[in-house]
Amino acid sequence: MARLREEYNKTIKKELMKEGGYTNEMEVPTLKKIVVNVGAGEAVTNSGALDEIVEMLKLITGQKPVVNRAKKAVSAFKIREGMEIGVSATLRGDRMWEFFDKLVNIVFPRTKDFRGLDVKSFDGAGNYSIGIEDHTVFVEIDPNNVTKVRSLQVTIVTTAKNDKDAKMLLDKFGFPFKKDVNKS
Repeated sequence: MARLREEYNKTIKKELMKEGGYTNEMEVPTLKKIVVNVGAGEAVTNSGALDEIVEMLKLITGQKPVVNRAKKAVSAFKIREGMEIGVSATLRGDRMWEFFDKLVNIVFPRTKDFRGLDVKSFDGAGNYSIGIEDHTVFVEIDPNNVTKVRSLQVTIVTTAKNDKDAKMLLDKFGFPFKKDVNKS
């Protein structure tokens, strides 16, 4: 079992029940899934880029990603309907918990000039999205073998009903939110 899942079940769930005023254990918010996306618009002109992105995402997530196709044509970007323009992986279960652990404890501390994550990146339904500009911060990627630095979008989907509960959940895991300096 993943380390953070154990910690959640042993201590964090009880703390959240007390702090959130939940009466039933099933009400307590938890992580549902993590979706990792990489845009591959460059694949329009460079056919090898898509294979490189698939391999990179496979190393980072530990599972084979899905190649996403364009739903409609956009002439300004030279994209036709059905073209392969993105790669994504949806993590659940132990892989999700291990990826979340790696994200919080390894990736963010390795990120250059990291000042914390913005609290405003919640979507109103308890989900949080993060943009990672440099994929080489993941330990699985060898920076010497990288042809182009790519960015990823990570969406953390929780069972929380609102942003306040989701933030409370992520805070318990030591999620590195920016400290509000304007508070008195």
